[in-house]
Amino acid sequence: MSRTRGLAALVVLYIIIGELITPPDGITRQGWRQTAIFIGVIAGMVTEPIHASALVLIGLTAWAVTGTPMPEVLGGYAQPSVWLVLVAMLIAKMMLDCGLARRIALLFVRMVGKTSLGVAYALQMTDVTLASGVPSITARSAGMVLPVGRSIAELFDSRPDHTRLRLGAYLVAAMYQGSAVACAMFITGQASNLLGASLALKLANIQVTAPSWFMAAIVPGLLSCLVVPWITYRVLTPEVTHTPEAPAFARDELKKMGRLSRSEWITLLVFAGVGITWLTTVWHRIDPTLVALAGLAVLLATGTMTWQTAAAERSAWDVFIWYGGMLRMGELLNNTGTTRVFAEWVAGMFVGIPWQVVLIAILIIFFYTHYFFASITAHMLAMFPPFVAVLIGIGVPPLLAVYSLLCLANLTAGLTHYGTTTGPILFGTGYVTRAEWWKVGFFVSIANVLIWLTAGFAWWKFLGFW
Repeated sequence: MSRTRGLAALVVLYIIIGELITPPDGITRQGWRQTAIFIGVIAGMVTEPIHASALVLIGLTAWAVTGTPMPEVLGGYAQPSVWLVLVAMLIAKMMLDCGLARRIALLFVRMVGKTSLGVAYALQMTDVTLASGVPSITARSAGMVLPVGRSIAELFDSRPDHTRLRLGAYLVAAMYQGSAVACAMFITGQASNLLGASLALKLANIQVTAPSWFMAAIVPGLLSCLVVPWITYRVLTPEVTHTPEAPAFARDELKKMGRLSRSEWITLLVFAGVGITWLTTVWHRIDPTLVALAGLAVLLATGTMTWQTAAAERSAWDVFIWYGGMLRMGELLNNTGTTRVFAEWVAGMFVGIPWQVVLIAILIIFFYTHYFFASITAHMLAMFPPFVAVLIGIGVPPLLAVYSLLCLANLTAGLTHYGTTTGPILFGTGYVTRAEWWKVGFFVSIANVLIWLTAGFAWWKFLGFW
């Protein structure tokens, strides 16, 4: 869709909803117009007529025009969680630049890379390890893990041509599916997790922290880590099943890298210190954003990272703009009463049905509607607020409703080649066809849904979520 036609369609959508449709009872005309603007922004994130950050800024401007005071419109950029994402992405940039991320990946490959399945597990565990402190799936999967995986594929003469099925197709598909699991295991798995946590506090008064998310996801997450590479292997079996050269390749590359440099040591200490401090917040109560800022301060003060490098990291500042704006719009939307009215209407349709049945049905609907989204963030913003309100409204324990939606939102990315930001990048390597990608995504999705709705529910029962 062209930019002009796409933007025109969004304007028409706003006019139809905001000006021609009568607001439901309990919602003011101004609140209804703001709801229409929000819906237009979400629709724009799906169709992408212009960049998401530009779209968010236009949406914020429209909110101000409809009567919202400017300090309230821009209030999202003062939120600690927004700065947490920005700073964590800058730290991730340093891990990539100094070579530490590549070193971690090579260490995993050296340990368990004797078979193609082992290489896939190594790449996945690299992603999972980095997800504990790198809130950008693009930086991790595309920037840190993909180069190592592709190097190993090329080591076995597997390239995006008639040799792609030799090894590269399997590794690329497994890397993508594994990255979705990594996102689901940590609050820092990707940027929209922190957004979802903020929405959970506003909508359900549930405080989601790094330790609580980790505890909720650790058991079903590790099960998915064990199962997903194997299922991908069964669906897209590589011609090369044994890779004895991979550990040797990793050893050679590590030898070339030599000892850890000063920059790597400092970055490693910052990464480990920040990650451990985040996971132990429940005991020391230090604000996670303060911890991240302190880590960045160490990098800047030691000269490991220069301000010029930090300022030039476009993707981090890009996330800062759209994340802060969408966070604020989500908060203000809740104040209009729209999500409450929608939740009451939907809840009325499930009167008399056990909440357990409704929960399973809504989670499956929530999961597979991601076929219509090209962003986990857009999916979460569009469907998390009303669904969590509906579930709590029909009697689902709040903790169970919140964590099941938050975790599954990440796993949905594996369905398609456009499911999240890394999809087009990995798909663009040319190793996997569209049909193969969707086939793998569908079978992996069944496994993930079964794991998280059985073992996950049992684990959450043990934790007292329901």
